[in-house]
Amino acid sequence: MSSSPPSPAPLEVVCALIERDGRVLIAQRPAHKHLGLLWEFPGGKIEAGEPAGDALRREIREELRCDIVLGDALPPALHAYPKITVRLHGFVATLAPGSPEPVAAEHAALAWVRPDELDDYPLAPADYPVLASYRRRNRGAEYPS
Repeated sequence: MSSSPPSPAPLEVVCALIERDGRVLIAQRPAHKHLGLLWEFPGGKIEAGEPAGDALRREIREELRCDIVLGDALPPALHAYPKITVRLHGFVATLAPGSPEPVAAEHAALAWVRPDELDDYPLAPADYPVLASYRRRNRGAEYPS
């Protein structure tokens, strides 16, 4: 009887659903990177021993050159890509008072999108369960058009 090798622990990552004026910020991955040109909620890897919220604020500063205030945490979502499994910790957030506007420092583009328009943007696969949790959280909310 053979046993398969243990699966490596999932890569712990964070993402922000930054809200403003009834819209949420999404970022387009650069063409040359894994999942190039797909859209995502911005964020990145959690460093060893780093709290998820601290990791997210750091990643947003690095990627978007702005500061955020964290709100609700969404349930973590596990997604297996062919070569790696990620556990994505999503947080609802807003821009911090006095923060600069987000810029696409490490992305191809940014877009402020109404939640009901997100289906028009092809997201990275790991982001879909986060989007579903976000929509459940906001069920019944009215969005400005």
